[in-house]
Amino acid sequence: MMKKNLLFVIDSLDVAGAEKSLVTLLSLLDYKKYNVDLLLFSHGSLLEKLVPKEVTILPPLKYTKFSNLSVKKSLQTAVKKSEYKMLYARFRYSVMLRSNKHSNIVKARLFWESVGNVIEELPKKYDIAISYAQGIPTYFVAEKVKATKKFAWVNASYHLNKKERQFQLPYYEKYEKIVAVSDTAKNILLEVFPEYAERIKVIYDINNPIFINDMAKIGKGYSDDFSGIKILTIGRLSQSKGYDIALEACKQLKESGVNFRWYVLGKGPLKHEIEEFITEHELTDHFVLLGVKANPYPYLLNADFYVQTSRFEGFGLAIAEARMLNIPVVTTKFDSVFNQMKDGKNGLVVEMNANGVASAIVKLVENPELKENIKQYLRLEKKGNIEEIQKFYQLIS
Repeated sequence: MMKKNLLFVIDSLDVAGAEKSLVTLLSLLDYKKYNVDLLLFSHGSLLEKLVPKEVTILPPLKYTKFSNLSVKKSLQTAVKKSEYKMLYARFRYSVMLRSNKHSNIVKARLFWESVGNVIEELPKKYDIAISYAQGIPTYFVAEKVKATKKFAWVNASYHLNKKERQFQLPYYEKYEKIVAVSDTAKNILLEVFPEYAERIKVIYDINNPIFINDMAKIGKGYSDDFSGIKILTIGRLSQSKGYDIALEACKQLKESGVNFRWYVLGKGPLKHEIEEFITEHELTDHFVLLGVKANPYPYLLNADFYVQTSRFEGFGLAIAEARMLNIPVVTTKFDSVFNQMKDGKNGLVVEMNANGVASAIVKLVENPELKENIKQYLRLEKKGNIEEIQKFYQLIS
């Protein structure tokens, strides 16, 4: 039987939900049936080490290489190789970004409007091409990839205003199916793109409990010898993850006298702002930014509580991972939270404010019986969802 040629496209393999989901999916694929290529717009991220050896990571696009040059070097290259269009595209995108603080949705549009026309098409034709994230991967697969069938993944609660909807509509027109990672994400997509109702289907982010448990047992976690309550949050340092809520809750916990330390795994645009808040409110010993770790699972395994303060999540993969390691969860009531959370059973779901988060943590600290009941429920709960791979196979068959 002839192998099918598959292409996956994603921004990078940084340590985040969609990226971990893709690495898990790649680890479960049957490589007797598929040749798999992977295209990244940013190289050198931590999860690349976990990509199965059967997967070919394609070399960077010409523009990706050009945009990584220093300004001086890019000017020299443009003159030497007559790459003036690339230089202009890079300059234009840079100017547009400076004009305002933009959401990721707007940044992706500005990037494609500025740079799309200088990005080359891939020479190979694929049986199936998959953009595994909204934004740039979606535009790229729609316009620059030759494939018999194209599928688009949407890993977020994708609210779009009129301008962004109008921009994205013709790109999604080129996809056979649009995959949402939760029922809530699907419902939001149906509101945004009602004309594509027949194309939208749900395949949950795949998480493999055996992989998570194995990873949790190797490598090192906390190195500070702190013996109090360890709270962990994993997520990009961005507005959507609600770090303002987390910081305010941390301040309240400190004032209430709880012996705790709140650790954060992630990086992002709000790092400086968060550090300023930590200094101003004397939280240096209480709110600790650990940066990005290739293997976050030893930290998760040795946390007392996992806390998610998100405003939006397509699914909430870090919550699923905490549940797989039997760590009680405190989470805000974001759109898709009840796809996996049962309030009072596998954790506590609270209103989207600092009081709710801080009160829930105090409740768990002061009520060991409640904490133990949650842990017992988690031990008996169904772990992971590798059966979702069957939905993926049905999709591409």
